[in-house]
Amino acid sequence: MIKGSCLCGGVRYEYHGEIEEISMCYCSQCRKAQGSAFVAVSPIDSARFKLISGAELIKEFRAVPHKARVFCSHCGSPLYSARDDLPEIKRLRLGTVETVFQCQKAYHTYVGSKASWYDITDHLPRYQEAKV
Repeated sequence: MIKGSCLCGGVRYEYHGEIEEISMCYCSQCRKAQGSAFVAVSPIDSARFKLISGAELIKEFRAVPHKARVFCSHCGSPLYSARDDLPEIKRLRLGTVETVFQCQKAYHTYVGSKASWYDITDHLPRYQEAKV
């Protein structure tokens, strides 16, 4: 089981599954939403994700009509995103995970949009846009 929370600890969650893939996205929306060079996310099964506390603190923002970016309204921590056309999948923000885990499948996506001041220095696969 994977456990995590927001920065203030008001929102806590459990994921009854494994982190099987890590995507590091460099698109401008993810950079702005995270306040960083990229966001590290993992697709997870929505049915296996459970809020333990803080449901009343959850808010969402839609930069585009079909995708909700979900965050804690108290501390601002981004928790996950969810697309309306893929309700069975959430994209968990891995910075909120507290459980130690290993994942061998990782890659960079939207590297064509990466910030000019950041260099990718590893040898993981890179995709100019969305991974197909």
